[in-house]
Amino acid sequence: MAVLVTGNAGFIGFHTAKALLERGDDVVGLDVVNDYYDPAIKEARLRILEETARSTNASYTFIRANLADRAAVEQAFAAHDIRRVINLAAQAGVRYSIENPHAYVESNIIGFTNILEACRHGGVEHLVYASTSSVYGANQAMPFSEHVGVDHPLQFYAATKKANELMAHSYSHLYRLPTTGLRFFTVYGPWGRPDMALFLFAKNILEGKPINVFNHGNHTRDFTYVADIVEGVIRACDHPAQPDPAWDAMRPDPASSNAPYRIYNIGNNNPVKLTEYIAALEEALGRKAEQNLLPLQPGDVPDTFADVSDLERDLGYKPRTTVREGVGAFVQWYTEYMAQNRA
Repeated sequence: MAVLVTGNAGFIGFHTAKALLERGDDVVGLDVVNDYYDPAIKEARLRILEETARSTNASYTFIRANLADRAAVEQAFAAHDIRRVINLAAQAGVRYSIENPHAYVESNIIGFTNILEACRHGGVEHLVYASTSSVYGANQAMPFSEHVGVDHPLQFYAATKKANELMAHSYSHLYRLPTTGLRFFTVYGPWGRPDMALFLFAKNILEGKPINVFNHGNHTRDFTYVADIVEGVIRACDHPAQPDPAWDAMRPDPASSNAPYRIYNIGNNNPVKLTEYIAALEEALGRKAEQNLLPLQPGDVPDTFADVSDLERDLGYKPRTTVREGVGAFVQWYTEYMAQNRA
């Protein structure tokens, strides 16, 4: 019996697949390895997964395919005894969704539909999928709670992720498919995407170039280290969603249901100002940044702050890595990775 991890060449998918292999799980990975960002780092992640499988004697199969390719997804399920699915394949990026919304429909809507159908027909025990803190959109009540409605997304990316939550609920209701959606809050760490702020900041600081600091550095983020995210993902995977016996159709709770459906925040529960984040990076690099202060970008929200009390209560877990620790680990990886790739 295998765990299917979609998007396993991506940032969070790679770390999740690696952690599963290290604990001895059989893993099937599926990723199209597109060129949204430099595929070289994706190929390097895939090589590490192969090495991890060999060193742990775990079963690992990689399928290079597009989640939007229905036949390829069906074939993956037909060829492997997949019992649980962790869907981390998605078109990411808030600002890119303004430039290219069709990419989000293909990956986040069509691709997710193919996964839901394959899970339904394949008798999957549990589907865990990535949502995002961006679904909170125009909400300003802090900390963000899963028990509050999220009907005012500020960009199309968030709208597609909210759609995923609704689509999952329909399958949980109709087919009793256990589904758990995880709203990630500003994930960072080693092997991150080159288009992410921390990667761009480190690159420019080391090259003596200015960094673009939007909203003049005044917004806050619930920065969450990737290892903390992965532990939450795997804990959720190990605890299939159950119907909530207290769910009231007259006062419906958005986070649960009388179907086997759950939504959880995964965030550090400790928002940090962007200027503090940059200061931690400067300390780890031993260099000061030249900052180009700019206004808030379209689609961005000023602040994020996760209420993770449900995650802690139900899964016995709360992310704990501090920004200083996490940024330090990223810098150590980044300097080593860049040195190896310059050689």
